[in-house]
Amino acid sequence: MPRPGGPRVNEKSKDFFGSMKRLLKHLSPWKVIVISALVLAMISAILSLIAPNRLSDFTDIITEGLQPNTEKLAEITTDISENFSTENLNEKIPVILADDEIEEQDKLVLQETLKEIMEIEDQTEIGKKLLSLPDSILVELLEDITVDDTVISKEDQLACIQLMTSATSQSENEVLQLLDQLPKSIYELVKPKIDMDLVYRYVFFLASLYVISAIFSFIQNFSMTTVSNLFAKRLRSSISFKINRLPLKYFDTHETGDVLSRVTNDVDTIAQNLNQSLASLVSSVTLFIGSVIMMFITNWIMAITAILSSLVGFSLMFIILGKSQKYFNQKQTELGNLNGYIEEIYSGHNVVKAYIGGREALEKFGTLNEKLYVSNRKSQFLSGLMHPIMNFIGNFGYVAVCIVGALLVMNNHISFGVIVAFIIYVRLFTNPLTQIAQAMTYLQSTAAASERVFEFLDEEEMSDQHEIKKTLDKSKVRGEIEFQHVKFGYDPSRTIIKDFSVKVSPGQKIAIVGPTGAGKTTMVNLLMKFYEINDGDILIDGVSTKELSRENIHELFCMVLQDTWLFEGTILENIKFNKENVSEEEVWEACKTVGVDHFIKTLPGGLHSMLGDTDSVSQGQKQLLTIARGMIENAPFLILDEATSNVDTRTEELVQKAMDKLTEGKTSFIIAHRLSTIKNADLILVMKDGNIIETGNHDELMKQKGFYADLYNSQFEL
Repeated sequence: MPRPGGPRVNEKSKDFFGSMKRLLKHLSPWKVIVISALVLAMISAILSLIAPNRLSDFTDIITEGLQPNTEKLAEITTDISENFSTENLNEKIPVILADDEIEEQDKLVLQETLKEIMEIEDQTEIGKKLLSLPDSILVELLEDITVDDTVISKEDQLACIQLMTSATSQSENEVLQLLDQLPKSIYELVKPKIDMDLVYRYVFFLASLYVISAIFSFIQNFSMTTVSNLFAKRLRSSISFKINRLPLKYFDTHETGDVLSRVTNDVDTIAQNLNQSLASLVSSVTLFIGSVIMMFITNWIMAITAILSSLVGFSLMFIILGKSQKYFNQKQTELGNLNGYIEEIYSGHNVVKAYIGGREALEKFGTLNEKLYVSNRKSQFLSGLMHPIMNFIGNFGYVAVCIVGALLVMNNHISFGVIVAFIIYVRLFTNPLTQIAQAMTYLQSTAAASERVFEFLDEEEMSDQHEIKKTLDKSKVRGEIEFQHVKFGYDPSRTIIKDFSVKVSPGQKIAIVGPTGAGKTTMVNLLMKFYEINDGDILIDGVSTKELSRENIHELFCMVLQDTWLFEGTILENIKFNKENVSEEEVWEACKTVGVDHFIKTLPGGLHSMLGDTDSVSQGQKQLLTIARGMIENAPFLILDEATSNVDTRTEELVQKAMDKLTEGKTSFIIAHRLSTIKNADLILVMKDGNIIETGNHDELMKQKGFYADLYNSQFEL
């Protein structure tokens, strides 16, 4: 059998949208904070989407800055080549030929070259012929030029011309190698140069984006954590308030573990999942949609590549998830079976030992353990594939983006920075899908837990008694009780108490006996107004209980039950429970009266000794402590419900003496199966099937030789 209040196997919400709608309605006191947190989560996601695009531009700036300024080199080359224009040559050649400092041989070469170029129409060939002239002639053909406020001398121009013409090919690599040999004036203009001012602006912008995104994310997390915990606190308070307003029949029909699970597990589930799911869902959806949009804005070819490559991996993941789900369900079922069996065997461990059932129990445990092992191994193996698959999806997307991006870069369709941006977008596209699935799982669990909590909060409460004004002062109550034709049934279709009538005089000791199910405890529950009677009336000192509040009635009664209850605290606190203005002397007097003072003196702290679950306090000592608690209460009515059923014969004598002292001067109702304990009762009510079939004291009932006599004698038959 499954453990009460333990894990609920495969529980899903019955009405997901209805539960979430009601849950959000209960969050209305914090709706401003929640909406603000969700907006911040969305903005944080949007900032994360903007960053890759800016990072792409930043990458391009760095990349371009690492390349030589070929445009500037082309501009310088153009300016130098203008020196060889026809107009310039016609102007300078006569001057050169008339210059005495130039050797005659060089002049002859110039004249021969001029004759040759007259027959050439191709400007490129003309340029090559001119560049073959002696340096002394070329220098005279050149003029100093100014580029970007830098003066390039004729000598530097000549050196540049000679260096560039020395290249055996026009390959980019060879040109780049020659750049370092250029004259300083030209090299300073064409050397690789990064615009650091622009770099600093981009760094500041990107850093600001990431810092603002982190701040928004922190505020959002702090806000949702605060709201979820405040909401959980409010739910616990509501449940605590609700518990005190529920009728006893609710606790009679619901397992204690189930109620505790609603207060602890379900509320914690709601708080934790709300904190993890809402903001995560909003940011993940924003990232997913935004990343798709940004990818298509940046480059549609790369966008399709990234999406298709990711979908291939996700298709594989969904196939595995579909196959693994049944193993997860089976694992939870087998875990519940194993836990239930373990609890069952260990709770009845003595019986198993006594009947030599260890071997059989071990074999069944082995069978259940093996089933759990198989289902757990399969589910864990398949779930363990999720992380490698997610890595595969991301890596596959990176590879696809890099390959397609490289092809596009080679054809000058995109820049290198776009590839960098898409590598980030692939991650922003794939991660949100997993987060969305996880958030939906959290929300499903939250809806299921909230259904259970709201179901508890919607339970029918005890009738409102604010209009009841009449009260009885327990110090003035005489102690008379009368049942007048009381009828009652836990189920309206089945009446347990059919027609119960009896009048009890002040100070009488009334014993209620009968077989199990006769209605003995039910009468006490009706008297304490734990249940409302269907018909008839119960009078206390002539006042109907219908005209008295439950709190007022409970003040008039002291109860000592079969199941003793001591909470973790000192003995003094346990005896004074919910009773103020009680001195230690009064507590000691009550303990002496019931005979538990000797036990208390043996403890190191006396009345201030702590009691806990692990303390070795016998059942009889616990019962005596609860009787002492009843004496402190000092109520006019006393109810003893099977107070001696769990103690041995010797302890029963001590408890019986204590109860006799407790009942002095009080109207007492004693429910007992051991009929020897109620022989001195003033009136014994014999119940059967919800009715009183015999009344009288012990001697009178024994003389009748009726049902009571048979019950009494059966307890002493050999």
